[in-house]
Amino acid sequence: MKRVMFPGSFDPITNGHLETVEQACQMFDEVDVVVMTNTRKKYLFTQNERVSFINKIFEKNSQVKVYAFPEKLTVDVAQKLKANIIIRGLRNSEDFIYEQKIATINQTLAPEIKTVFVMASPQNSFISSSMIKEVATFNGDIQKLVPDIVAKALHQKLGKSS
Repeated sequence: MKRVMFPGSFDPITNGHLETVEQACQMFDEVDVVVMTNTRKKYLFTQNERVSFINKIFEKNSQVKVYAFPEKLTVDVAQKLKANIIIRGLRNSEDFIYEQKIATINQTLAPEIKTVFVMASPQNSFISSSMIKEVATFNGDIQKLVPDIVAKALHQKLGKSS
């Protein structure tokens, strides 16, 4: 069985993230979506909320399993889950440079774990969680950028109506 891990903070999960999971499902038997900690981010949603969103979104997809491993190294989690591949979505060349550095340090720490990059489609190539939160803060339309459950939660959390 081919198993891949898709780590991220997912605050919140976006249509770009969903696209990466869908691409992974086409290539691998099992996709472990792992909610992790990014020490450079201040979170809007709790870890449990983020896990709940992802579980709800993929509840009918038996290929997708959702986990939370806060404050752990990505390669340690991959080893624990027995995933020897990490998948990452790329939106642009800036993402590639950033993700290449992460992949290189991960390979230095755990040479048996490889990183696979998949490109975002043009309609998702500009989406970022931080931009979505900014648009939602000013009651902008985010319906085409995130799943409905996330759009509603963002507007609730930020005190706006959906």
